[in-house]
Amino acid sequence: MTIKLGVIADDFTGATDIASFMVQSGWKVVQLLGVPDENTLIPYDADAVVISLKIRSCPAAESILQSLRSCHWLRHKAGCRQLFFKYCSTFDSTSEGNIGPVIDALMDELQADISLICPALPINGRTVVHGHLFVNGQLLNESGMQYHPVTPMKDANLLRLIEQQAKGRAGLVNLDCVRQGKLAIRHHLNSLRQNGIRYAVVDAMIMEDLVPIAQVASDMVLVTGGSGLGAALASYHSGDALEATTIGETPPAIGRRTVILSGSCSVMTNQQVIEYKKIAPGMALNVEECINNSGYASQLANWVIQQPEDGLAPILYSTQSPKSLEMIQQQYGIIKASHSIEQVFAEIVNELKQQGFNTFIVAGGETSAQIVQSLEIHEISIGASIVPGVPWVRSLQNDCWLALKSGNFGGENFFLLAQEVFHK
Repeated sequence: MTIKLGVIADDFTGATDIASFMVQSGWKVVQLLGVPDENTLIPYDADAVVISLKIRSCPAAESILQSLRSCHWLRHKAGCRQLFFKYCSTFDSTSEGNIGPVIDALMDELQADISLICPALPINGRTVVHGHLFVNGQLLNESGMQYHPVTPMKDANLLRLIEQQAKGRAGLVNLDCVRQGKLAIRHHLNSLRQNGIRYAVVDAMIMEDLVPIAQVASDMVLVTGGSGLGAALASYHSGDALEATTIGETPPAIGRRTVILSGSCSVMTNQQVIEYKKIAPGMALNVEECINNSGYASQLANWVIQQPEDGLAPILYSTQSPKSLEMIQQQYGIIKASHSIEQVFAEIVNELKQQGFNTFIVAGGETSAQIVQSLEIHEISIGASIVPGVPWVRSLQNDCWLALKSGNFGGENFFLLAQEVFHK
């Protein structure tokens, strides 16, 4: 089987997100965690290989280096015919990057003269209209994403956002053009090229809008966007309908020891934590203790271990409201607070794994990356979707199962729903 697509994802939840959508669209997908090297086995029996990186908020030079190393492996070792740079459907980035710098580096490496900018994921409420990104009908910068602790989104105009980060000019493929079909899109892209446009922002309001975009993108050496376009590409190549299904494995109910770890401060995750605490044991992380108490992780791990094994999984969370988050950042600094919390989560997971915990439900991209790295997981298989974009995944190194949830994905009952799908 020829590997049709190599995906470079800028965070771990985003990687499982696109992998899940492509599996639901009929492809076999292998997901690797971290930059592969000469010892990484090449999964020749896959339609797509997804590489999970943690490059959303690191220095731009480091994100470029990891992306190019991944690109080289996918092209020259795995023989991928097409590359896909996957970023979040809320375009999480700063005015400096890292989305723009990575796209530029990959375009230069692959000698691509134009790149699609297509983060839309309508099934999860992410739509693009007149080049503006909306979240559940609200402009991106009014959706709660303006309070993101690491990548606050202050503008919804994707043309402005990409031009601030990258080195070229952006143009628009509007909804009217998209709905005229692939020939109209292709003609408009040629016109943009002739006018020196380097980035083509593409409108999409419903999942079906992504189908003609994918048809055009199937001929491009480099595609960039969110998991919606990834799903449409897989659906186009496999001939399957572009729709959500629940195929795939789920964790066995017998022998599960489960914990929930929430580091996201998104609007939805705040609601999910509030709802879950009504029915299950919960403990909030104290930032000052994370910074100053070397034994704090052990204390929290012991609290988890002491909770009843036959009830709902306990939750540890650093999830904060926007007001509380602002106060914490002012007191401790963004980097110091975030790093300390992530380190405590990593230490907790190590202790819990030694005590037999084998199922981890995680909210937040940065938190997910830290926990997966702490568990020393390098390759995972994609299981059934809990909600669109959040599958169960199983480590191929050990018996660990994980649900890695991007901050705003899922409904208010997500943490309960994730446990209800354990198969008997």
